[in-house]
Parts: sequence; structure tokens; C-alpha cells
Amino acid sequence: MPAIADDSGLCISSLNNEPGIYSARWAGKEKDFNIAIEKIEKKMEKNNYFNKSSRKAFFCCALSIYFPNNVSRVFEGKIYGHVQFPPKGKNGFGYDPIFVPKGYKKTFGEMNFNYKERISHRAIAFKKLSNFLYKIKN
Repeated sequence: MPAIADDSGLCISSLNNEPGIYSARWAGKEKDFNIAIEKIEKKMEKNNYFNKSSRKAFFCCALSIYFPNNVSRVFEGKIYGHVQFPPKGKNGFGYDPIFVPKGYKKTFGEMNFNYKERISHRAIAFKKLSNFLYKIKN
């Protein structure tokens, strides 16, 4: 059977794309993303990174599929936007309350979960995977 795996992270430009692949680790052993969000805010505050250009960020998802014949493919999905404080919204998880996608006024945490899932970095990566699978099927 084929196997599918993904990993995602929030990358903040002014923090050298941190937390990036370490996004979950910033939340500590208990996976408390309030701690991670506070850590980001403190780092940005310390470096006076609260002007608009310093708040640029993106969510990235790397989605891989591995086939039993040792063939694998990786699909990447990104959604660009910015981080904002204080956090807003209770929907979603992780960094959703501080991420505002480009062209929107609400954070992922304020958006309807089903809507957010249609425009997210994971949705973009899964669409690429779906297109790939459709092509090899036909």
C-alpha cells in the first residue's frame, strides 16, 4: 500500500523563517501553542519587528507519498500572509489565531474551519497530490 505523510510549519520572514520545521517543538512537551505564540511575540518585540514588512509569514506543508515500488514524490503547499497580535479566534489549532492569509482580514483562527481547510497550505499540497494521482491513473 502507498504511504502518505505530511509536516507543516509557520515561517516568519523576520525571524529567519522560524519556527518553520520546529513549529510543534516551540509549543513544548505539552504542545501548548499559547507558549509558542508568546515566544514568537517576545522575539518580535525584542527585535522591534512589528512594522508591516517584518510581520510577513507563510505556512508551508510538505506532503509526501511513497509507493511500494520505491517511487516517492513530495508536494509542497504554501499560503502567504502575516502574523498579527494579539491572537484572535478559537477555530483551528496551533498558530491559526495569529496568521492572517494575504487578501483576508481574519486570522485562520477566526475563519470557519471548513473554509480555512479549503484555502490552507495543506489543501494546496493535497490538490497537487490529487492532480498527480489523477495523471498516473489516466
